[in-house]
Amino acid sequence: MKSHSLIFFTGLLLTLSSCHTPYQVASVSRTRVLIDTRYDAHPDADAEAFITPYKHDVDSIMNPVVGEAARELDVYSPESPLSNLLADIMVWAGQKYHEHPDLGVYNMGGIRASLPKGVITYGDVVDMAPFDNKICFFTLNGRQLMKAFEEIAATGGQGISHGVELVITPQLQLVSARLNGEPIDPGRQYRVATIDYVAQGNDKMPTFREGTNLVAPVGQENNSRFIIRDYFLAMKQQGKMIDAQKEGRITIKK
Repeated sequence: MKSHSLIFFTGLLLTLSSCHTPYQVASVSRTRVLIDTRYDAHPDADAEAFITPYKHDVDSIMNPVVGEAARELDVYSPESPLSNLLADIMVWAGQKYHEHPDLGVYNMGGIRASLPKGVITYGDVVDMAPFDNKICFFTLNGRQLMKAFEEIAATGGQGISHGVELVITPQLQLVSARLNGEPIDPGRQYRVATIDYVAQGNDKMPTFREGTNLVAPVGQENNSRFIIRDYFLAMKQQGKMIDAQKEGRITIKK
C-alpha cells in the first residue's frame, strides 16, 4: 500500500514539475454589480417569458397561507421567541408519532430567517427552515442529559422547549438545569424530540449520539418544515395566532 502511494505522489510531482507555461498574471481587478430595482424598469422580455411558467409553479407552492403571526418572531442566543417556538413544535409533533417527549431541542443554526408579523405563507416556513431535516425521538438518561445541557450551554444556547430551565455563566458554563421545576434525575430516562441533524451530534452537541430507542421516520412528510407547517395550520384551524416569547428557559448568571 505504501509503495502504491509513493509511486502516485512521485508521478504527481513529475507531472507538476513538467507543467511550464509562458503566461503570468499581470493584474487582478474586481467590481461589484448592485442588483436592485433599477433592473425592474426594463425587464428582459425573453428572460421573463422563460421564467413565467416556473414562477407560476413555485408561487402555487409557496404562496398558500398557513397561519398568522401575532408579532415578528426573531432568533438569537441564548434564548429567543422563535427558537422557543420551534422547540415547542418538536414536542407538539410527538402526538402524531405516538410519542410523549419530555423536552424538545431545535438548533439555532437551523433557523435561517425570522418569522414576519402578520400573514405567514408556506414560503415563509421554507425560508425559516430550508433544510431537509426530519423529526426524530430518542432517550437519554439523566447523566447524559446533563452532559447535553452542558454542551448546549457551551454553544451559547439552543432552542429548548417549555419547562426546561438552564442557568449558564457568561463563560458559557452550565450552572444548573431543571425540567418542569425539578432537577435532572441521573437515574431517570428522558425522551427527547429534535431533528435528525441534532440527533447525529452536530452543532457541537455530540452527546445526542448516545441516544437510545431512536425513532427516526425517513419519509419526506417528516421533514421539519412540514411539521412546522402542520402546527401553523392547526393553530389557524383553531383560530389562534402564532406567538411565542422569551420566558427564562436559558438565563445568563450575572
